[in-house]
Amino acid sequence: MESPAKATTVGRILGRNYIVKASMGHVRDLPEGRLGVDPDQDFLPEYQVMKDKRAIIADLKKAGAAADDVYLATDPDREGEAISWHLLEAAGWKNKPVKRVVFHSITPEAIKEAFEQYREIDMRLVNAQQARRILDRLVGYQLSPLLWRKVRRGLSAGRVQSVALRLVVDRDSAIGAFTPVEYWTLAASLQPEGGRAFDAKLHSVAGKAGAIELPDQASVDRIAADLKGAGYKVASVKKREIKRKPAAPFITSTLQQDAFRQLRMSARQAMSVAQQLYEGINVGEGESVGLITYMRTDSPQVADSAIDETRSYVRSRWGSEYVPQSARRYTTRSKVAQEAHEAIRPTSSARTPESLRGRLTNDQARLYDLIWKRMVASQMADAVLDSTQIEI
Repeated sequence: MESPAKATTVGRILGRNYIVKASMGHVRDLPEGRLGVDPDQDFLPEYQVMKDKRAIIADLKKAGAAADDVYLATDPDREGEAISWHLLEAAGWKNKPVKRVVFHSITPEAIKEAFEQYREIDMRLVNAQQARRILDRLVGYQLSPLLWRKVRRGLSAGRVQSVALRLVVDRDSAIGAFTPVEYWTLAASLQPEGGRAFDAKLHSVAGKAGAIELPDQASVDRIAADLKGAGYKVASVKKREIKRKPAAPFITSTLQQDAFRQLRMSARQAMSVAQQLYEGINVGEGESVGLITYMRTDSPQVADSAIDETRSYVRSRWGSEYVPQSARRYTTRSKVAQEAHEAIRPTSSARTPESLRGRLTNDQARLYDLIWKRMVASQMADAVLDSTQIEI
C-alpha cells in the first residue's frame, strides 16, 4: 500500500502472520530528461524506477521473496491500480502468487472481505491511468518549453491546467465586458401591535405584479413617498407545507465545497484531513481504525450494510417517524463515474462525533462531524417546513 499510516493500521488488523509494507506512492514514472513516450510505437511509455524509490523496491523484492503470497493493497482507484501494476513490474516476485485486494474502508470487516475476495490487477484501470499520464507528458513536455521561448521562463502548460486557465480567462473577459446596471429593491419594515417586526418586500405597484424595475433612486423615492403615508392591512394569508429531501452523502467535490463553506478549509486541507481519517485513528485501547471510507470518489452510492446501520441508528436515537419507509439510494448521472466506489461516509454511523471527543485533532473532529451528519441525514425522513405568505 502507499502510506505508512495506512500500512500501520492494516498491519494491526491483519496480525503477526502478515508483513505490511508501504511504497510511499508511485515507484516508477516516465524519465525526467526526455519525452519517454514513442508516438511511432503506439505511444509506448518508457518507465523508470524513481531514484528515491530504489531502496524501497529492493526492500519489497526481499520481503516478497520470503513470503508465501504477495497482496497488493493500494488505493481502490485508477491511480492505485496503476501503482500495484508498477510494483509488480518493478519488484518481479517471480513464481509467487500475487493478489490484488481492494477495500474502501479500513475496518476489520472490510479488510477481511477484501482478502477473501482478491482478484488480479485490472489492466483496464491501469491503461486508463497510463493514458492520462502519457497525455500529461505529451502536452506539458512539449508546450512548456514553447511558453518559455514565447512568453516567460518558468511558465508551465498541462493537460488540465491549460484548459482550466482558458476557462478562467474567458470568464474574466466576460466580467470585464459587463456593463454595470443600477438596480434597487424596496422593503417596508412593519410591526403589528404587540407583534414582532418584519420586512415586507415590494412585489406589485398599482396592482401590477411581476418584475418591478427600480432603475434609480428617484424611482425608489417616489414609491417610498407614497408608502410612508399609507395605511397597511393584510389582504391575504397563504400557508403551505414544504418538504425538503436530504442531500446525498458526500463525494470528493461536494466534501471540498462544504468543508470550505462551513469550516473554511481549503480543498487541499480538507483532503489531507480526510486522508488521516481514512488511514486510521487510535480510538482507544490501542485500537487503530479507519473512520471514513475512501475520500477520492465521484459516486454517492452507499453499501447496503451501511444504509441499514444508519437507519437503525436514526430509529433508536430519534424514533421511527424520522426514518423513511424505504431506504434512500443515491446514484450519479455521470457516465464516467466509478460506481464501484462508495460515497464518503463514516465506517460506522454508530461511532458518533461525541464518542471520539479527545481522540481527534480539532480539524479531524470538525471534518468528521461534517461527514457523519451528512451521512446520517441522508437516511432520514424529509424535513417538513411551514411556509406562510402574507400579502399586505
